[in-house]
Amino acid sequence: MLRAVFLLLGGVLLLPYALGAGVFTQLIVEETGSRAGVLAIAVVAVVIALTPPFLGGTRELEIAAARALLGVDLPGHDRTRPPALETRLRSALWFALHLASGGLVGVALLIAVPLALLAFTERLGLTAGALGPLTPAGRWWWTLAGVGLLVVTVAGTAGLGRLAATMAPVLLGPSPAERLAELQARELRLAERNRLARELHDSVGHALTAMTLQAGAARAVFDADPGFARQALGAIEETGRSAAEELDAVLGILRDDVADRSPAPTLADIDRLLTSAVTAEIGTIDVPPVVSREAFRIIQESLTNAARHGDGPATLRVGQEEELMIEVVNRRSGGAARGGGHGIEGMRERVRLLGGRIEAGPDGDLWRIVARLPVGPR
Repeated sequence: MLRAVFLLLGGVLLLPYALGAGVFTQLIVEETGSRAGVLAIAVVAVVIALTPPFLGGTRELEIAAARALLGVDLPGHDRTRPPALETRLRSALWFALHLASGGLVGVALLIAVPLALLAFTERLGLTAGALGPLTPAGRWWWTLAGVGLLVVTVAGTAGLGRLAATMAPVLLGPSPAERLAELQARELRLAERNRLARELHDSVGHALTAMTLQAGAARAVFDADPGFARQALGAIEETGRSAAEELDAVLGILRDDVADRSPAPTLADIDRLLTSAVTAEIGTIDVPPVVSREAFRIIQESLTNAARHGDGPATLRVGQEEELMIEVVNRRSGGAARGGGHGIEGMRERVRLLGGRIEAGPDGDLWRIVARLPVGPR
């Protein structure tokens, strides 16, 4: 039923074209006005008639109608880039076929329905003389012909509806180039989300590890050194607040809330990572923004891993000569390494993408992480 409605909509859209063609034909037959004027009207009429099929709005309306009435799952048009010429041509062909099939169904119904009811309308005097003088037998023959045409029209409408549902993805769906572009865009979005997942792992993992160490230190000296315990609790509060803000920012990006996207931290924000359990030796740094952002995350995850795999305070050294060198060292833990996950692997991937080198693991009695990043042009 809905497919029949879709076809009849095409017939309704055909009416302005039919009326325009009728008016133009009448002008030619009656030779009203000059030939130049008639030709100018014809050119304008053709331009107006050919414009709608190539409009983006027409394509979107046809896609919406096909979804609702044909039951076809069609992707919407990407408004960020104009449709290609091949897409416009397919849309114009669909529009023309929609109007032609709708007009055919509409004309068939306009003929079949009155004929099928002829025997009854003649008896009521509603169509007296419309087909000339008819005998009772002739009246019934016309009625049977109308019923037959109506059956054929219904069957044809069903067939055209199925054909339209089959052809809609071909003519209204994306082209191979558009599908490839969509796949590439989807891969980029997935890569961005994976990057954000690493960001989330690094930042929140570091915050939780730092809070755990600070809480343990505060508990150990709570009675002996209340001042230090109070300082550790303040550090826990500040670390938790920063982690919550960063978590909110990352989740906002994952919700595609790009308007509120906050800038990623860089080496200028390195003080956020330094606690009483970290001794820092930082030289003069002048690196490109992308290296600075990735270096911040590498330092963050290195300190987290030092807390997991080592014991006691960690030493952070950051220096720059021909390349940026990051080193985090602390004493190895006597027990099994705490935690796990993808921290070291995430650091390796960051360093690899920048063309650098990284070493992470036990070094005698120490746990050492050394990353070297090319700085490139600044």
